[in-house]
Amino acid sequence: MRIGELAERAGTSTRALRYYESQGLLSAQRSANGHRFYDEDALRVVREIRTLQSIGFALEETRPFVECLRAGNETGDVCPDSVAVYRRKLAEVEAYIGRLEGVRGHLRHRLTELVAPAPLCETTVHLTERRQPCHGTPRVG
Repeated sequence: MRIGELAERAGTSTRALRYYESQGLLSAQRSANGHRFYDEDALRVVREIRTLQSIGFALEETRPFVECLRAGNETGDVCPDSVAVYRRKLAEVEAYIGRLEGVRGHLRHRLTELVAPAPLCETTVHLTERRQPCHGTPRVG
């Protein structure tokens, strides 16, 4: 198939395909007039790259998966190098989640402080005792 057809079937652009090729992730055969020609394996490779990128993998991180496919495997994630990338990516995601949980805790704490009821002060007005918020304590809500 020609580059335009591959791009359409894979849901990407011809520019992206040329970039994948320049990075050694995709290879094309050339026709006599110099046009790129791709086989069905190229479609599998591009779909693998796009799937991995859609879940946060950098292009370079897709390389072991592409190599696994090129080695004749049905999927790109059955090879040891691919599994190692999964493990590294999972560790990165878990660390990021930990940082986000810290941010969430900080934000919750600040919001609790800001929207908590203001302390009440004792005042006497016309011999009737009333409770009202103390002045000088900023509250949001």
